[in-house]
Amino acid sequence: MLRCGRFTFPLDRPLIMGVVNVTPDSFSDGGRLQDARQAIDHALMLAEQGADILDVGGESTRPGAAPVSIEEELQRVLPVIEALAARGLAVSADTRKPRVMKAAIEAGAVMVNDVMALREPGAIEAVAQSDAAACLMHMQGEPQTMQAAPHYANVLAEVSGFLAQRIAACAAAGIRQNRLVIDPGFGFGKTLAHNLVLLKNLDRLAELGVPVLAGMSRKSMLGALTGKPVDQREYAGIAAHLAAVARGARIVRVHDVAAMKDALQVWEAVEGAQEE
Repeated sequence: MLRCGRFTFPLDRPLIMGVVNVTPDSFSDGGRLQDARQAIDHALMLAEQGADILDVGGESTRPGAAPVSIEEELQRVLPVIEALAARGLAVSADTRKPRVMKAAIEAGAVMVNDVMALREPGAIEAVAQSDAAACLMHMQGEPQTMQAAPHYANVLAEVSGFLAQRIAACAAAGIRQNRLVIDPGFGFGKTLAHNLVLLKNLDRLAELGVPVLAGMSRKSMLGALTGKPVDQREYAGIAAHLAAVARGARIVRVHDVAAMKDALQVWEAVEGAQEE
């Protein structure tokens, strides 16, 4: 069971997190939703299509992305978060800045999705002082340089060890495990080989005792496997996320919610089938 503020998700089925990028430079949809009204309308469409959580971000973390000021990020995301929360929707704030986390939670966000896993000074306190959930992601390096030369002695052991440490740090700060999600960070300081090892062994991360989120939608690993450009990776994304669900992922973070919803409905029907 996952507790996100006033929402409780039983996790008896995989949840869908819909991506809402309010940025000019995100890798797959940058600039398309810069206007708050456009972002709100897009998020409402994703909710209608079946998104359980809407992940609103105002700073791109794609490889090589430039940082955004706190003020600019707040201007981008707060109107969207407020509007969606007012409609009774579960909103996640995709941010690594503690001040943005606090403001987003005050605006109605019930989860913080942080690529830094609450390591910035004040971040863990921002979540601990609320009833919001937190998604803790593994990233080697910084967005500007993370894909320059990723290296691990054992990627599975290192990612698992890092996430276990962050779960423990959150527990020490008073954040209970039923408010935590972990994300191996596909594409964040990893080669294609690293990503595939993590995906193949995702069930090992599920053993850490908190729900695992898989976010591979439109990412370069899918392009490397299929040769398709960013806007033609929907089918590959469905396959990757179903592989993740088969290995224990309880949340999938995707751009193409309608397609993912259909795929998961078929998956759940097969898994729940009984012999007559």
